[in-house]
This record gives sequence, C-alpha cells and structure tokens, in this order.
Amino acid sequence: MSEIKAPWLENYGEVKFHLDYHKGTMYDGVMDSVKRLPDFSALKFMGRRISYSYLAAMIDKVAASFVAMGVKPGMVVTICLPNVPQAVYCLYALNKIGAVASMIHPLSAVGEIEFYLKEVESRFVVTLDQFYDKLSEVISKVPVNKLIITSVADELSFVMSVGYKLTQGKNNPKVATHENVIVWKDFLSAGDKITVERYEKSKREDCAVILFSGGTTGTTKAIALSNLNFNALALQTCVMCNRDIEKTSMLAAMPIFHGFGLGVCIHTMMIAGGTSILVPRFNVKEYAELIKKNRPNYIAGVPTLFEAISRSASLDGVKLDCLMGVFSGGDSLSIELKKKIDGFLKDHGATIRVREGYGTTECVTASCLTPYHIEREGSIGFPYPDTYYKICETGTTDEVPYGQEGEICLTGPSVMLGYINKPDENAITLRKHADGHVWLHTGDLGVMDSEGFIYFKQRIKRMIITSGYNVYPSQIENVIDAHDSVQYSCVIGVNDEYKMQKVKAYVVLKQGIVPTDALKEELLEHCRRHIAKYAMPYEIEFRSELPKTLVGKIAYTVLEKEAMSA
Repeated sequence: MSEIKAPWLENYGEVKFHLDYHKGTMYDGVMDSVKRLPDFSALKFMGRRISYSYLAAMIDKVAASFVAMGVKPGMVVTICLPNVPQAVYCLYALNKIGAVASMIHPLSAVGEIEFYLKEVESRFVVTLDQFYDKLSEVISKVPVNKLIITSVADELSFVMSVGYKLTQGKNNPKVATHENVIVWKDFLSAGDKITVERYEKSKREDCAVILFSGGTTGTTKAIALSNLNFNALALQTCVMCNRDIEKTSMLAAMPIFHGFGLGVCIHTMMIAGGTSILVPRFNVKEYAELIKKNRPNYIAGVPTLFEAISRSASLDGVKLDCLMGVFSGGDSLSIELKKKIDGFLKDHGATIRVREGYGTTECVTASCLTPYHIEREGSIGFPYPDTYYKICETGTTDEVPYGQEGEICLTGPSVMLGYINKPDENAITLRKHADGHVWLHTGDLGVMDSEGFIYFKQRIKRMIITSGYNVYPSQIENVIDAHDSVQYSCVIGVNDEYKMQKVKAYVVLKQGIVPTDALKEELLEHCRRHIAKYAMPYEIEFRSELPKTLVGKIAYTVLEKEAMSA
C-alpha cells in the first residue's frame, strides 16, 4: 500500500497521531477503568451517584439476566431507551456475552420500530414503561421473545422514586406482564443464580453495536460498528483533548442511540475513567441547572443546543470556568453561531472556545476536530489520530488538488464494518482506492487546504441546482445568520418550472424582534450584498421555530416536504 498524504501533521501540536488501541472489547475497556477507579463515579443520574464498582456489578447482573432470557452470542438486542443507567448496563452487558446492541430512539414511530427490529432480526427489546403501549403495538406485528420494561424510578433513590411516581411517572401506562413481557425487577431476578464469564471468542473486530442512520443516500440503514471502532474513537477523542480526562466529567445530553452521544458522551468517558452525567431529555432550564449543580468539565452537543443555552437567561451570572472543552458536532456550525458561542463562553468566565467536530455514523461519530491550539475560520480542523482524509472528485476515487472542492473521503480505525443487508450501498460507500486502502465516501462536500485544514461545505444530496448553478444552503444560511436580527435560518430548494429549483429561506428571529415586511426587505438587501444573484432567496418566511430531528438538528427535509405540498 502506498503512503497517504497528511499535511496536517506539521501543525498537529503535542497530539500523537499514531496510537495503540485496546486489543479487547468495549466491555474489556470499561473493566480497565473499574480496576483503576472502583470508587469513582462512572455515572450520575438525577442526583444519584453510580460508582465504577457498582456499574461493573450491574453489568454482570444484567448480562446474567440476558443469558437467562435466552440471549446468545451474536444475537441482536434492541435498546429503546433514553440516557438512563439501564441503557449503559445493557450496552456493556450484551458486549460481555458477545451479543450486539441495536440502539434506537424511543420516540420513533411504531412503523419505524417495526423496521428497525426486522432489519436486524432482533427478538429482544428493552424500553421504558412510558413507551409500553407503543411497544405493545409493535410486538403485536413483529414477534419478539421478550419485551423488557424498566422505569426511570428503577434507578432512583427511594425518596426520588416515590417523587417521580407521583409526578412525571403518574401517567405512565400500566404494564401487563405475560409470557413475552417482563418488568425490570423480575428480569434482574431471573439471572440471580447464573454466573457469566466474558464470552471468550469476542474479538475487537466483531460487531458490537448497530446504529441507524440515513447514510450517504438519505435512506435509513443499519450500520454495523465493531469493538475497535468504539474503542479507537474513545482513545482518539481523549488524545485530541490534549488533557488528562481521568476523573473529569461530561454532561451527556446527546442521546445514547446517536453515535455522538454513545461514542463521545458515554464510551469515551467510561474508557477514560471519567463521569457521564446522564441527561434523559433536553430542557434548557434543567440543562442550565445541571451545569450549575455539577460544574462539568466537558459539554458536547449539536449547534441548536448551544444556540438555545446561549440565549437562555438560566445561566445569567453563572461562572463556566470549570469547562475544559466544549464540542459541537452532528450538524454544521455556522461561523456566526461559533462567534456567538465563543462570546458567551468568554462572558461567563470560560477560558476555552468551542471546538467544532465533523463525522458520520459510519465512523461512529467524530473523525475530525478543531485542534486545541490553532483554528481557521470556517474549518472543522484536522483528522483524528490514525485517520486520513482526502478530497475526491465527486463520484470517483480521484483526489483533487488542495483548495478544490470535492467529496470528503476518510480511512481509519473507526470506519464501520458496513451497512447490514446493503451490499450495493457498501460498494458505493466503502471503496478501495489506488493506494490500496479502503476509503469511506461520506457523501459530503469539502475542501482541504495545503496545511491540512478541512472545510465542510455541504451534503451532496442537499445541493440546490438553480438555472444550472450549484447552490449550497449552508453558505446562504451563514450569510443570513450574520444579520443582527436573526437567531438562525434554514434554506431549501423549491421546485420551479423554469429554474428547476429556486431558493427559499426560513428565518427565526432573535427574541424580541418583530417580523415585518420592512425587516424582510432589509434581510433581502443584506443577502443581495453577499449572495450571487442566481443564489438569492426568492422568498423569506419568518417562523417562531423550525422543525428539529430527534437528535436536535434542523429538519430541512420536513420544510422541503411542506414546500412541495403547498
């Protein structure tokens, strides 16, 4: 195999580019932290502290219970949970016994969950009591061996448990247990007389987790990720921080069924010997309270999360000098929003700036990050250790010169095993280049400069073509977001008989700003100053809010469907 160019190494700073990765499984990696730090807090959840030794005991207990239920090595078990301790126990318990955890969003629709179960042939599901009615409907259509029902109350102190049942949990549906449905308490009891050793045949190359994503073509696919993928991602993230992460804490608001939440907020902290402060649902006021109470060292989230907290009064006067790292990923961070977040952090006493990352679920999550010591405006930074980027001419394996736009391709230890049941998609996405390496074709457009800085431009499939010109929505959004009255925006292409597509912008104004025709004309004039005529929005529509995906990104596809049906 030929050597790959890595121009970023001259500016990589103190970070090592070549690392030694764990030879074992995800479970093995966490057990190393248990041995080092048995009494340190692995998790915090609604005021409760869970030590590494207790975490290990619960993983063992849950592993034994899964075996008692009939789960065998290689089987897929669906974890349909938010960020609660049971999700963490189940993840590593399944890994211990050589089974595979399929992580899905508990707010998914019935039809979606049916698809998820069928796609990976899952016959076991773990979920919360509040989703019991929905899952009951699912299992009436898709047969399962066991539906395991737990509750938030199962992981709270006695006092907190009573309080939860009297308030948030009082409207949860009553669970009717039968042959295929078992509650958490009985599930744990089933494994009482079973001792389970680590499945000896588990290897780091084996599939450990399945995550679902739209992939490069926008259709939902099951992504098979290995032990190595996750352990590499965890170590790479630690090293990129350029700090000792052991005994630090991270606010884990990104969901565990998302690569960012699972890979960075949970597994990275468990491997490093840190604390994940579990946030089961995002609410700006509650999030601010968690920051004030726990003073976390790290925060990770999507741009909309940071946009929300930066304009919330809940953190007024709160010192954020506890922060050692703030990471934005999962969606493009506009230049203007980055400036706003950096200003917010500075005003609250933080000594760090937000660092933007980039990645795809096909490589767990992040594979590129703004360096700790240097940044370029608009850049997503340098590749992770042992990860190589190249920019190729779209649809080919031919690398383009520095500064020229093309498809972002990458190779490294976090690249997925592949899509499940999608050989044609795998052939398009995982391609062997002339250098002998297999590269992940991301479906994203980007640029690499001569210093190795990567610039994300746009997802290829979101490109707008108007009058034969290519228009990239994120570039127009950056211009609109720079206006003093704008909180954020979303740009889409609308079908047009003459131009094929024309550009429409949806705009959310800052709090207290009133939408008027005069302001709309002011925004259009602002756009005329910064946007080519062919790329100008033909219409600006003011909205009080924009639709979001289940992980907090702006759901531009929802707006596209609205426009098509109008």
